[in-house]
Amino acid sequence: MVTYWVALLAISILIYLLLDGFDLGVGMLFGLAGSEARRQAMLRTIAPVWDGNETWLIVTGVIMWGAFPVVYSMLLSALYIPVVVMLLGLILRGVAFEFRGKASRSRWIWDVSFSAGSFAASFMQGVMVGALVEGLQFSNGEYVGGTFGWLTTFSVLCGIGLCFGYALLGACWLVRKCQDPVRHATRRQIPLLAVAVLAFLVVVFAHALIEHLPILRRWIERPYLLVFPLIGAGAAARLATSILHHDDYWPFHMVSLIFAAAFCTLALSFWPYMIPFVVTIDEAAAPHASLAFMFWGAGLFVFPLMLLYVAVGYRVFRGKAEPAADHY
Repeated sequence: MVTYWVALLAISILIYLLLDGFDLGVGMLFGLAGSEARRQAMLRTIAPVWDGNETWLIVTGVIMWGAFPVVYSMLLSALYIPVVVMLLGLILRGVAFEFRGKASRSRWIWDVSFSAGSFAASFMQGVMVGALVEGLQFSNGEYVGGTFGWLTTFSVLCGIGLCFGYALLGACWLVRKCQDPVRHATRRQIPLLAVAVLAFLVVVFAHALIEHLPILRRWIERPYLLVFPLIGAGAAARLATSILHHDDYWPFHMVSLIFAAAFCTLALSFWPYMIPFVVTIDEAAAPHASLAFMFWGAGLFVFPLMLLYVAVGYRVFRGKAEPAADHY
């Protein structure tokens, strides 16, 4: 049961990173659009799916709350401020998305709000990951690192890096879904974003190995872990060739593969810890009776139905986004 819920939690986090990642990326790139026509074209690509994408963040929180309550309570105590700012950013971009369609003179306010909310949510997610990797201070199961113990140079770097990563994912999504001139403009942005993301991944990987000796020993003892960075490198090479050949289909899938490889690298580097070197998976898990009770509801029915819903939704809205009477 513990392994099952860990797998579901990992899958939920990865799905959220990929799905909400690209529409947060579109939101940040939205601020760089030079005309209302381009902004409308960008919004059409995410209008049918953006709110469904955010559902996976709720799934992640519910699984952690129900299956790993120790980790939920410890992390929320340590990361309360960035979590609240992230949620406020998601709320702001959701309100702005709807209000700008009805506004006229105040539309620019909602345009700025949409981009600002996207950036705030993306940045805080990266900060939280960076703080978790660098290490949070706990004593007897309680957070003792102070109000801003999560705010370090490394966590800020991770926040900026994830913004670049989401922007790259969003640019590749726009290339896949849009016609010119949006497709042409975003294709020019991809090389710069890709270089920034790859440089960030190298810096983070090197920092983790240098600053955390247990991770370095783990990589030496388990060289098969190198398969994920190699997969990421192969995806980066395929991304470069697809951009050179003006391919619309492969860039998004290759960046998604880079994200998946980076996520697996991070998760397996700290295995079996849920909070690095503080709480293991077995220590964090709820009692077996609770895990089994959840399995027959959320685990066996809700999760598969959500996967089916996502698959059907993206199938229905496949292909290029065409102009319509409204953004839906």
